[in-house]
Amino acid sequence: MFDYLQNPGALLLACTLLGLAVGSFLNVVIHRLPRMMERNWLSESFASLSERLPEGLRGELERWWQASAAERAAPELNIASPRSRCPHCGHLISAAENIPLISYIVLRGRCSACKAPISLRYPLIELLSGALSAAVAWHFGYSLACLGGLLFVWSLIALSFIDLDTMLLPDDITLPLLWLGLLFNLAEVFVPLDEALIGAVAGYLVLWSVFWLFKLITGKEGMGYGDFKLLAAIGAWFGWQVLPAVILLSSLVGAVVGIALMIFARHGRDVPIPFGPYLAAAGVLSLFFGPTLTALIAGT
Repeated sequence: MFDYLQNPGALLLACTLLGLAVGSFLNVVIHRLPRMMERNWLSESFASLSERLPEGLRGELERWWQASAAERAAPELNIASPRSRCPHCGHLISAAENIPLISYIVLRGRCSACKAPISLRYPLIELLSGALSAAVAWHFGYSLACLGGLLFVWSLIALSFIDLDTMLLPDDITLPLLWLGLLFNLAEVFVPLDEALIGAVAGYLVLWSVFWLFKLITGKEGMGYGDFKLLAAIGAWFGWQVLPAVILLSSLVGAVVGIALMIFARHGRDVPIPFGPYLAAAGVLSLFFGPTLTALIAGT
């Protein structure tokens, strides 16, 4: 039994299946976490704002609050409950209808009750999670680095799609990801702790400086604070040496995608583009090829 568990093929299969299951969970996180944040923000802000606003604005705020009462009265939303349901007819998704990839294929991409189409994004996220999990298992084998790599790529998947949907990179994910990187590197799993700590600080300060320089020159905000924290997290995992490669790769890909959107999709120049997915993609490359990327950027 022990010999079987040490088999690389067994690890690859186990991580792939686990990645598919986690991908199904990530779909829930991507959908619900921004809504949970919005509810909390509204609840916390209303009491404070209503006491400080001028009378006219206060009345407008109270009317809006009353108009949104039905939404706030809905069942409490969190990652675990309520059960997932069809957004079209409210049909509760059973366990048999929630098997990663298989259920989508069996149902032919449609709700079993109302036959409304199910977004292709759900199985694609599951597939992406499974594929990246398999790549981590293949690359690192039986090691603490494998566990760290799995947690890292799963977090980046959630952050990327939340950013695409909402232009937000939630602290609920970026900050734990940063601390996890430092904790893993206490044992020098990826880099020595001093390099990880400098990477976290430098990752944040580099984009923070770019943000303020851009704002001083143009009067506009070029990126969000979540981008600073995500780069800090990548630095905490792989050290300060990888940051130039991450910044260069994410900026190049972001520029190419942005130009393509303007040319082919008539995307306005003033319409913001989320930067998180490009940082995340560069972070995944750093996980697998960090030293090689660092050497290429340094020209050695």
